[in-house]
Amino acid sequence: MSTLANPPSILEMPQEIKKSCGDKQVEITVERIKMAKSLKEKQINDLEKVAFKRKAEGDEKPAGKKEAKIIELDSLLITMPLPHIPLKNIMDVEGKLVYVDEENVSYEFVECGPSTGNQPTCQAAEIVDPLRGPNFSVLPQIDKWLQVALKDASSCYRQKKYAVAAGQFRTALEICSKGAVLGKPFEASAEDIASVASFIETKLVACYLRMRKPDLALNHAHRSIVLNPAYFRNHLRQATVFRCLERYSEAARSAMIADYMFWLCGGSEHGVSKLIKLYWQAMIEEAITRAESFSVMYTPFATKIRADKIEKVKEVFTKTHPAYMEYIYTDFQGLHVLPQTVDWSSFPPQQYLLTLGFKNKEDGKFLEKALSRKLPTFTEHKTPFGLLTREDTVRHMETMGKRILPILDFIRGTQLNGSFWACSGVMEKLQYASLLSRLQRVKEQSQVINQAMAELATIPYLQDISQQEAGLLQSLMADAMDTLEGRRNDKERVWNTIQKHFSFLDLKKENKEPALLKTCCSSPTLQLDELKIFYTN
Repeated sequence: MSTLANPPSILEMPQEIKKSCGDKQVEITVERIKMAKSLKEKQINDLEKVAFKRKAEGDEKPAGKKEAKIIELDSLLITMPLPHIPLKNIMDVEGKLVYVDEENVSYEFVECGPSTGNQPTCQAAEIVDPLRGPNFSVLPQIDKWLQVALKDASSCYRQKKYAVAAGQFRTALEICSKGAVLGKPFEASAEDIASVASFIETKLVACYLRMRKPDLALNHAHRSIVLNPAYFRNHLRQATVFRCLERYSEAARSAMIADYMFWLCGGSEHGVSKLIKLYWQAMIEEAITRAESFSVMYTPFATKIRADKIEKVKEVFTKTHPAYMEYIYTDFQGLHVLPQTVDWSSFPPQQYLLTLGFKNKEDGKFLEKALSRKLPTFTEHKTPFGLLTREDTVRHMETMGKRILPILDFIRGTQLNGSFWACSGVMEKLQYASLLSRLQRVKEQSQVINQAMAELATIPYLQDISQQEAGLLQSLMADAMDTLEGRRNDKERVWNTIQKHFSFLDLKKENKEPALLKTCCSSPTLQLDELKIFYTN
């Protein structure tokens, strides 16, 4: 209920994907960070121009808006259940935005060109002739054999032969793996190649969804984002896959990012954004409805949160959610937005404080302890720097998989850009993947790492990151790709190094025995030159 107020073996990853989004993907991370910064600066400049124009025309009334928000908080929450959104409405959104133009398969990617200002402008583009199918002439010259494979695949798709179409699209990926993407491969940019590969991945997602096999669509959805994180439909397709897998919190986050990306890349059709927000709202509602161990309340606010207001929020929560008052946790790690009120062009958008109530007191305490750390680590065993036994690994994985990740996924469903470390969700998933590797659960490990890579590729568009953070982002992306490809090296994965480092800090803070601390300090895995950021924050 809610109110509004062993070392890993080579994982399951096609060889063509390793080549198309491996080292090149890491190389273009810096360029994407620059592109994301340019997009955000352009939108900020546009907002400033609009605000100046409104002020000049006498239309701007900031005091009135602020007053309304404060009244909303002081009257403290006329609580109300989230409205139910029928399944038909959800399917309508998918029909209009996820399976769009399926009679005419098109390339979907971000085009960058000159703008009227100093920054480049980027927009999502679909190049399609509605009568004759794909219009390849306006795109970079596609390799002729790849073009044939794609036309055959889209022909099968139009005939609803989805299994055959999926096979044809896989063939197209194999052609890409041989370097045959664009007609002049030596002149092709990494972004152009990634865009074509992303297009093929999205079509595989559509095929498997039509075949009602979302489990097969999942990794393709993740890879389409890794290859082209700025295109909003890639995130919305991922949301659809999550919905079909009944992973509603993750579907909510994907829909939220889709809506933000649509605005960030210049989307101006209000109807499209309205549909995305409806989908996002439906996923939040479903996630809340299915949650059994906790309940939630959102509190709108406009000014600094005072201690007496927090107590008032807890008091209201206790009255409206009496079954979930064993432990009440208020999330201060990042502020939340809701689809009913968010307007990305309004800075900042209407924000909410999230309050969670738990049936089990230990669950709430465990979550608060984990989230209060500078970077979430979930090491409970007494010797965090020794090898885990199988029993410890299973227990630790159960803790993360059932007590931590589901709640973190829910929190992130309404939190666009919290702390780069505490709320990104990437570290937690990569650490979880390491546990899956120890248990040799290869398929699940592959899916988790692919999802983490999609998050990593998206981060620069959601928030500003420093040069040091950008370096760590590249290191995480490189290590994730190495893990997917089964590469072994003497250097430990970055996320495990971070976990051990912060476990050491926890032990030191708790005044553990000197012998253990000495062992920790001498561990070769604690070489943290690339993690200097943690000492400067």
